[in-house]
Amino acid sequence: MTGARPCAAEQRGPRERGGGGRGSGGSCAAAAGGMSGARGAGRALAALLLAASVLSAALLAPGGSPTPDVDKKRHVELKMDQALLLIHNELPGTNLTVYWNYDCCYQCLLQVLVRASRGGKPGKPSVAAVAVGTQHVSILRLNDTVEDKELCRLEYKFGEFGNYSLLVKHTPDGASEAACDLVVNEKPVDSDLPVTVAFLVGLALVIAVSFLKFLWSLEDFNNWISKAINSRETDRLINSELGSPSRAGDPQPEAWRPSAAPLRLRCLDTFRGMALTIMVFVNYGGGRYWYFKHSSWNGLTVADLVFPWFVFIMGSSIFLSMTSTLQRGCSKFRLLGKIAWRSFLLLCIGIVVVNPNYCLGPLSWEEARIPGVLQRLGVTYFVVAVLELLFFKPVPESCASERSCFSLLDVVSSWPQWLVIMALEGIWLALTFFLPVPGCPTGYLGPGGIGDLGKYPNCTGGAAGYIDRLLLGDHHIYQHPSSAVLYHTDVAYDPEGILGTINSIVMAFLGVQAGKILLYYKDRTKDILVRFTAWCCLLGLISVALTKASENEGFIPVNKNLWSISYVTTLSAFAFFILLVLYPVVDVHGLWTGTPFFYPGMNSILVYVGHEVFENYFPFQWRLGDSQSHKEHLVQNLVATALWVLIAYILYKKKVFWKI
Repeated sequence: MTGARPCAAEQRGPRERGGGGRGSGGSCAAAAGGMSGARGAGRALAALLLAASVLSAALLAPGGSPTPDVDKKRHVELKMDQALLLIHNELPGTNLTVYWNYDCCYQCLLQVLVRASRGGKPGKPSVAAVAVGTQHVSILRLNDTVEDKELCRLEYKFGEFGNYSLLVKHTPDGASEAACDLVVNEKPVDSDLPVTVAFLVGLALVIAVSFLKFLWSLEDFNNWISKAINSRETDRLINSELGSPSRAGDPQPEAWRPSAAPLRLRCLDTFRGMALTIMVFVNYGGGRYWYFKHSSWNGLTVADLVFPWFVFIMGSSIFLSMTSTLQRGCSKFRLLGKIAWRSFLLLCIGIVVVNPNYCLGPLSWEEARIPGVLQRLGVTYFVVAVLELLFFKPVPESCASERSCFSLLDVVSSWPQWLVIMALEGIWLALTFFLPVPGCPTGYLGPGGIGDLGKYPNCTGGAAGYIDRLLLGDHHIYQHPSSAVLYHTDVAYDPEGILGTINSIVMAFLGVQAGKILLYYKDRTKDILVRFTAWCCLLGLISVALTKASENEGFIPVNKNLWSISYVTTLSAFAFFILLVLYPVVDVHGLWTGTPFFYPGMNSILVYVGHEVFENYFPFQWRLGDSQSHKEHLVQNLVATALWVLIAYILYKKKVFWKI
């Protein structure tokens, strides 16, 4: 997620089944022991999660310096994701200009990297030292400075902290053409090793927990544990579990639930928690790896996945919560007031969160950022919730006898909402492709800067950027867009701007459709899975058609900054697929309880606001021994993320939930 972080910038996201009859005393004791173990499993997993972070810290702790002493006398100080390149010019009388860029920078002008003076006597070439990036494949082009003629061109993926020499000389046959040979002087470090270690630690954690659960499911092991428990404590556990109301989140038979209670599916809270956990990790830096940062323009990275999934799940929750509230007798007018109040609170909290000025002095109203993540959620929530409230239809109690239930009842019942959504999407398309933007081509979807061969440097985002700058002003939108990384854009651009909100509404409404499927067909797992599969395939095909299955060559590329419609359809297809997996695994068969992601999913607003506000405080951040080490950043970010999961678990056990 993109947010305004001045301090950080300066330093560098069917039902639960109960069971069992009441059999004999021995079986009750075993059941009590099992339920006690189930409650303890959450504590154990939370402790293991934190232990895994500590173990990762131990395995990845700073040892010997990963940065080789590459060439101190040349005064090139390498930073993270950089390598040293020495240009050896053996061409007498020829000054060289070296141009450079990443190959993933679409239609970009090559930038001057370094100039190398003419070569001296044979065997004594001139040498120019420069740092080059290592995140992607680099394009190097060497030109004769005077004639501006290309001498050679090569593409190469440099390794972090590696030492390379580029030898420029005449071809062996004595012809006038130049030959360029790249030599590795010192091998680079494996910058992805910390991620691999962290993944293996996480995998070992999952295997350990699964093995413990398997042991607990064995009757002999369960009986052995039960015998070890004091009989008096066993009786207390039996009375506690069978005679008192069950705790929130514990598996329970359907008959124990109030008929008007909201349908709370663990798969939705688990999905929300997964998105939120990833969001916290990438917002804290993601170990400073490029694939845990937002894409510079078109395409997807891990960081681009989480916000739309959060919007999608919000849409599903809107319908389930609204249906429950109206069934309990709440009037539509009163519910409208609650919707408006919640949206207002999200807007206010969002403006506070995106303007942290505790380290920059008092807030300047002239430069306060207006758009943001929570602001986008607030507006999206209000529009979708009001739309559903206006055209709300009660869910049929039983649709076994209705033929429409076997076709498209969940879609057909929403035809008025679909008309509004299609109209909104028509507005997005019309403004995006037909709104005249001064100094820019109509329908421009590019990043500006050095993209498109530098023809439109101030056209970042086309109509979307123009509308934000026109209505909000240059100083009230995000000042450090991700497009500046590759495309060197100078104009401000906000990825949570006004025009993109339309497509976030579309995505939330697709989430509403998922909620309707879960509620309309709640007793028919096969029908739910078939519809999830159909939506996944349909949205995937739309994405393929819009993008031509390419990153940059399609009609409408997948773009998080623009929140393009192809971005919405692609991420919605992924969301339906994830629900297709989670629903049977978590809610139908109970193979996984959703731990540990279920806990932050139950307290999402608190975790999101808390991780933003306390980002720069210990123990979520501390002074690193080597600020240019991926592994130290990764350890810090993993520990911080694990702490928020642990905090969410503790709050869940204390029944502390922040709802607005």
